[in-house]
Amino acid sequence: MVKKIAGVLGATGSVGQRFILLLNEHPDFELKYLGASKRSSGKKYSDAVNWKQTDLLPDFAKDIIVSECDPAYFKGCDVVFSGLDADYAGEIESSFKDNGFAVVSNAKNHRREENVPLIVPIVNIDHLDILPKHDKKGFIVCISNCSTAGLVAPLKPLVEKFGPIDALSTVTMQAISGAGFSPGVPGIDILDNIIPYIGGEEDKMEWETKKILGSISQDQSHIKLLTDDEIKVSAQCNRVAVTDGHTECIALRFQNRPAPSVDQVKQALEEYVCDAYKLGCHSAPKQTIHLLEQNDRPQPRLDRNRDNGYGVSVGRVREDPLLDYKMVVLSHNTVIGAAGAGILIAECLLAKNLI
Repeated sequence: MVKKIAGVLGATGSVGQRFILLLNEHPDFELKYLGASKRSSGKKYSDAVNWKQTDLLPDFAKDIIVSECDPAYFKGCDVVFSGLDADYAGEIESSFKDNGFAVVSNAKNHRREENVPLIVPIVNIDHLDILPKHDKKGFIVCISNCSTAGLVAPLKPLVEKFGPIDALSTVTMQAISGAGFSPGVPGIDILDNIIPYIGGEEDKMEWETKKILGSISQDQSHIKLLTDDEIKVSAQCNRVAVTDGHTECIALRFQNRPAPSVDQVKQALEEYVCDAYKLGCHSAPKQTIHLLEQNDRPQPRLDRNRDNGYGVSVGRVREDPLLDYKMVVLSHNTVIGAAGAGILIAECLLAKNLI
């Protein structure tokens, strides 16, 4: 199969760098275009980037000449991955979409638009089915917030098996990589410390969950959000001194009575197979959710890289005295919560003949 041509916007930033790593030797995509600021434009990528990944800069990307983030420089590109900062992403991504490009964005700017799918690719790739209906010239697909990805992953199989969840609470312990490189989180602030506030994060989690667990409208033109009457979501977000991997303590209540048993909940989690895997997507995890029975798991250092960061780990599933059940969830925030999700979304778009 001939590979699709890919480009990356915001290529010198943390998410852009992760996109480049994940596109190295990818069977479906060939990276040919890199976009960044005017300051980087015209330079070889190796000269423009301050490479901060633990893996070495791939050889194939070193000599690619960086351009400005303008559609005119990306002609022939089949899919554009955007790692742009939200301060710039909105207008630039819209210009690419208006010029006929398929854009997969990690930024927040377009997530609330009803005809833009907000995707966690191990949860709701069926929402991609609205794309051919509303704009055949170009489109934007948004990756969810990193902490939302870990939250909704175990909810999907439970809703499928046991019906609606009408109350949901999560307390997050989020890795510092989620804040990016610059300004990021200063070392003096996070060492020996927990920061009990991440700007805008709680609102994003509460709102995005309602869209991701929502449904396609009858005319297949947009996504219908769950209402506040259908599900109440409460999030508290904390930054902790962990490099990668977001941990969340979740409690939930089912609408239907009687609630399922603990064993039924565990079985539903363990047996869940995401649609991306059924489509044969290269990066999709064979085991979407890893159910861990040890009392002290999951842990970021031990469990974040399961299925190359695309799998989600769940442990400590037990009854909750206020709601029905509680559990601990771990997801890799820069893979299934960011750039990796973008790559898997593009694989799904390809499998669905949308690019």
